[in-house]
Amino acid sequence: MVDRLVNSEANARRISMVENCFGSSGQPLAVPGRVLVGEGVLTKMCRKKPKARQFFLFNDILVYGNIIINKKKYNKQHVIPLEEIKLESLEDEGQLRNGWLIRTTSKSFAVYAATSTEKQEWMAHINKCIEDLLRKSGKKAAEVYAAVWVPDSEAQICMHCKKNQFTVLNRRHHCRNCGEVVCGPCSNKKFLLPNQSSKPVRVCLNCFDTLSKAKLQNNFQTSLTTRPDSKDRTGSADSSWEEDSDEDEDNLNRAYQEADKSKFYGSTNAGVIEDADVTEETTISIDQKKIGTK
Repeated sequence: MVDRLVNSEANARRISMVENCFGSSGQPLAVPGRVLVGEGVLTKMCRKKPKARQFFLFNDILVYGNIIINKKKYNKQHVIPLEEIKLESLEDEGQLRNGWLIRTTSKSFAVYAATSTEKQEWMAHINKCIEDLLRKSGKKAAEVYAAVWVPDSEAQICMHCKKNQFTVLNRRHHCRNCGEVVCGPCSNKKFLLPNQSSKPVRVCLNCFDTLSKAKLQNNFQTSLTTRPDSKDRTGSADSSWEEDSDEDEDNLNRAYQEADKSKFYGSTNAGVIEDADVTEETTISIDQKKIGTK
């Protein structure tokens, strides 16, 4: 069904609307062969607290951004190639329900849907798009993924030394390799993680020792062979470690509460919808029309 949407006017219109909502703060999204598969508001677990974010699933990328005005204006656009994504379902825990991990080479994080049905829809459509992309393009799935950062609220003391308590002056830091919250003295080393940045990034002392030993061992083994030096898999861009903006937090929360259910424009499985020119009225979701039925 996704292939049949490529040249449809409805698809072109939807992509144009997404571009307009991001405005000059986003990159062009209309490229040949690209299809907007679905969109909706998800709760993203940020460094300090969960926040509403608008997500757009295309057949080759996943895009998300901050909500300024629901359905009208977004900023801080993030674009993730689907071949770099791996999903992992999360168990419900307290108020954090219907969640899953989005693991990528440069940044990994948890997101939560409003209902279990929406969670199933999102995960099914993302996984199917990844499967189709890898099959058609010949690209290979990523093998190394960034660690998920432990939220600030879950660490009152350093997770490394277990002594230093965090205060206004004694700031929290995150190890870019393991994701743990550590104090300054326990994270005063940097190490080059090519998947995350072209420059050395902050790591905790434990990870620095482990990574350094692994590098020495790898260099030693390489020196014993006549093969060309092996190259680390590098990312296409530096990872962005800035904190998510707190601007208009009340508007963000209200936008999430008032948001429509996530929409998916046709099934990622072929044969579900017969008409090639899908309009807004033919938008479906898994709970309305099960895959494989007519």
